[in-house]
Amino acid sequence: MVPLNFPEYNFRFKNSENNVRIFDRIRKKFVVLQPEEWVRQHVVNFLTFEKNYPLSLVNVEKQLVVNNIKKRYDVVVFNSDGSIRILVECKAPEITIDQTTFDQIARYNLELKADYLMVTNGLDHFYCRMDFESEKYTFLRNIPDFSR
Repeated sequence: MVPLNFPEYNFRFKNSENNVRIFDRIRKKFVVLQPEEWVRQHVVNFLTFEKNYPLSLVNVEKQLVVNNIKKRYDVVVFNSDGSIRILVECKAPEITIDQTTFDQIARYNLELKADYLMVTNGLDHFYCRMDFESEKYTFLRNIPDFSR
């Protein structure tokens, strides 16, 4: 896999069924290592090791329904009250992040109502704070650290 624009992390790998698998600390199992999964695992480590979010508040690849269509989000970080603090959209490194990507995460966020959005392909990272009153987002330099 290509090096990403994140700190280096120690991952657990195994070969199984002619696939390389990476251990997902959230799902507590090995998953097939695809380019988007490589980015997702870096994001989970970034949020937990660099931003200090507890693993217990992080969730990956769960289904949601948007306009009666089943979708899956990549990573969500919850507040301790169960509301969503951060919604993350991960793309493979070869995917360019463009307006379509932001439209996708904005559609998901109509349902989820996350305070912050993060969009990354592992090389480029974009962070936004939501303003639900004016129905827009403001770009940030980084995502906030965890605070109790």
